[in-house]
Amino acid sequence: MKNNHYTALIRLGTPVVIGQIGNLVLNFADTFMIGHHSTMELAAASFVNNIFVLVILFALGFNFALTPIIGPFIGREEHDKAGGVMKAAAYANTMLTIGLVVSAVAFYFTLPFFGQPDELLPLMKPYLLVNILSIPFAVAGCQFKQFFDTIGRTKVSMYVLVSANILNIVGNYAFIYGHWGCPELGLLGAGLSTAVSRIVIALSFFIIYVRSKSCRVFFNGTVNAKGCEVKTHFRKINTLGWMSAIQSTIECGAFSLVAIFVGWIGTKPLAAHQVMITLSMFFYNIYLGIATAVSIRVSHFVGMQERQAIIEVTKSGFFIIIAIATIMAIPIVLFRHDIGSVFSSDPLVGQLVAATVIPLIVYQVSDAFQCCLANALRGLGEMRPMMWAAFVAYFLVSLPLSWFLGIKMGFGLVGIWSSFPVCLTVAGLLYYIIFINSLRTKQMT
Repeated sequence: MKNNHYTALIRLGTPVVIGQIGNLVLNFADTFMIGHHSTMELAAASFVNNIFVLVILFALGFNFALTPIIGPFIGREEHDKAGGVMKAAAYANTMLTIGLVVSAVAFYFTLPFFGQPDELLPLMKPYLLVNILSIPFAVAGCQFKQFFDTIGRTKVSMYVLVSANILNIVGNYAFIYGHWGCPELGLLGAGLSTAVSRIVIALSFFIIYVRSKSCRVFFNGTVNAKGCEVKTHFRKINTLGWMSAIQSTIECGAFSLVAIFVGWIGTKPLAAHQVMITLSMFFYNIYLGIATAVSIRVSHFVGMQERQAIIEVTKSGFFIIIAIATIMAIPIVLFRHDIGSVFSSDPLVGQLVAATVIPLIVYQVSDAFQCCLANALRGLGEMRPMMWAAFVAYFLVSLPLSWFLGIKMGFGLVGIWSSFPVCLTVAGLLYYIIFINSLRTKQMT
């Protein structure tokens, strides 16, 4: 039975991992291309990306609510009802989009008040504006990706994301440097290319959902969903979705919001921080591929009322992630003194990256533990307790500790990143307690 869980997780999670690797390659290419165009542009991208990513994380987190709602229908093979959830999700995501656009516009107008270097503001504003315009398509892409992953068709997401990321990289090459007759737009060019890729992702998912024969039963369920069912699903999506979105944003927000602290230190530490975020996402996104498979399998087993299978699939997912973490950590440690020079020609950026790699490697076990448990809890629908646990770990522990070590004690970028092993360990322990309590209280065999 355990071997079956390993096999199922690898089969289900591998396309997600490949899709996540596509995102990593895109992040690497963005950082590489922007960094070699201008260190100032790299610093500007670092701040904007680390704050704007909260918008994308909120959309992703909100749509995580689809898994515990759709997953049990898939476990019971009630595919038309699973499709009915998508109509309610479309309404819920429309409301979400309006809120995210308003929040992002408010951030745009308050940029000068975040204490960042004045010379970066003319670069930040147009780059941020282009990202704001693409929010509706980003949200739609999140909804469809979560749906296809939950029904077990993770290869669809893989093909769409990888294709769009290739398009994005090509667009970066053309618009950042001004190749093939395109204007040299630098950082703004990277923003335009990203916006186009988000549009392509949303449209591709929509066409597959509407036109694919294998999705016909789901699409018919969407079209024929009764008003009372849509209202029920709409309320449930909002109940779980907002809590899940807050939890996801808090969880990753600790990494993004510390960019404000780093900006107080200077432009070069901010550029190094962007490189470190890229490395961190390299680890986390690959973990997330397997952890997403854990979430999907858990949601299906909830529909089948199999408690022991939920425990076994969660354990199997954790061991797979730990093995991946070990393999990936080795080359990062060995080549830590060379990593910074790949992204920036500035020697100080390279030195800061080499020093900050150490706390990054230290927290990988804790990150693997909390990532696996967080996704198991998403499959169980335990969004509310996760939200409070994340608030404690990432806001009450991580942010104050980052400020204390990095700013107050003067340890700089390394001090800020040294808070992450602590907060991730706290998060993992809290999630474990919630997981055990959830299994005890749920009515399952």
